[in-house]
Amino acid sequence: MSQDSPAAQPLPPKPLPKMTPGAEHYWASATREEFVLPHCGDCDRVFFYPRQWCPHCFGQQLDWRKASGRGTVYSFSVVHQAPFPSYQGDVPYVLAVIELAEGPRMMANVLHCAPDQIRVGLPVEVTFEARGDMKIPQFQPVHS
Repeated sequence: MSQDSPAAQPLPPKPLPKMTPGAEHYWASATREEFVLPHCGDCDRVFFYPRQWCPHCFGQQLDWRKASGRGTVYSFSVVHQAPFPSYQGDVPYVLAVIELAEGPRMMANVLHCAPDQIRVGLPVEVTFEARGDMKIPQFQPVHS
């Protein structure tokens, strides 16, 4: 009987976002590595997450604005146990709430930084993680 361990199995792909009504442009832009936010023409505010009406005034005169891609870590958690097998190669990783320069907050991973280097207030910028035919906005520390 052989004492050899079985060959490592490749990890399954990470899940793709669900396409919800109103979010198609956001994901298409991200795949082109463009970071955009929905903008309400009625109250002149940007918001996140993309949807078919403004969460501030319920207006439906929506368009898209190119965003700076900059923000700060508002809150974070270091994930030590993968929620799905596809994330096993990433643990530990940082899941953060990012306060965007434009005002809205969004949840994303902070990449290219050791978890013990993350802190509230850390300046970050958008980067894009390839997943299949899509790219997902994530963040990384701002490189000076």
